[in-house]
Amino acid sequence: MTAPGDKGAAYAELLEELLPSLRRAPDETSLYERVVERLHCLPHFDWTGIYVLAEPDTLVLGPYRGAPTEHLRIPVGRGICGQSAERDETVLVADVAASGNYLACSLDTRSEIVVPIRVRGAYRAQIDVDSHTIAAFDEEDRRALEELALAMGNRLGEL
Repeated sequence: MTAPGDKGAAYAELLEELLPSLRRAPDETSLYERVVERLHCLPHFDWTGIYVLAEPDTLVLGPYRGAPTEHLRIPVGRGICGQSAERDETVLVADVAASGNYLACSLDTRSEIVVPIRVRGAYRAQIDVDSHTIAAFDEEDRRALEELALAMGNRLGEL
């Protein structure tokens, strides 16, 4: 068991447990469910979900954990999730109140990270995580989530 506040060790433990199970996921939805369920256990993850690029210009909410959201569909370019899809890059926002293009899923959200999941180089989906703490996410979160997203994309490419 990792010590409280040891984010690096928590991610190492999570990835060690989660990566082998991704290789056994029978389909895309099962893969997303496993990831969301396990990620949401991290202490600074208050809302955890997957948005899938279902149309060229629209993200559609897939599996998630946390409070219900009205944002079931997000246009590419709109909000933090839409920016990630438009730019095809990770977007980390320390204080969502300071972002001019933020879609409020919850009034409690203070920071957010969105990480692309690519399949054979093409943007397919994203890991979206919100926290009720300002500046909850840092480069350690980025590295771990990008490693996970890469593994997810590789597995999706096999399905």
